[in-house]
Amino acid sequence: MDVSKNGQDIIDEHLLTVEMHDTQIFPAATNLTCTLTAHADANTWSAWAEIVDSGATALTTAFASHDGHITALVIEDCSEASKHYMFEISYGASKIHVGAWRIISETNNLPVAQSPRCRGVEIPAGETIYYRAMCETAAGKTATAHIRYFLHE
Repeated sequence: MDVSKNGQDIIDEHLLTVEMHDTQIFPAATNLTCTLTAHADANTWSAWAEIVDSGATALTTAFASHDGHITALVIEDCSEASKHYMFEISYGASKIHVGAWRIISETNNLPVAQSPRCRGVEIPAGETIYYRAMCETAAGKTATAHIRYFLHE
């Protein structure tokens, strides 16, 4: 932190970063997917699991050396149409809450309006990033997603 700045300058700089930044996308390529799996029982949270893509790259690696923020969880497809799904993201061993989402999968392809933004806490560099999910129906329903985030570099 630059100690020559006054408190208002620090706040202004932080607010500017939150509002104007270089957004990254996970997974990082179109041939990769990120699948979030709900608990096998209806209306029950799954166990916390690290967020990984189909190439076995963890979202955690993007935050390996920089603090950052998750700005959106975008659900691209769901295995079950016309059902309610809920998702939560956390970080660290104590699962510090970053954000929560509830969507309904009307046609298996969700409009952007069902891809809400996140204004959660900053994720410190080096922390493991987790998700958990539930669906109103049983049998471990899934959703494919991408996550938008930015790093403090």
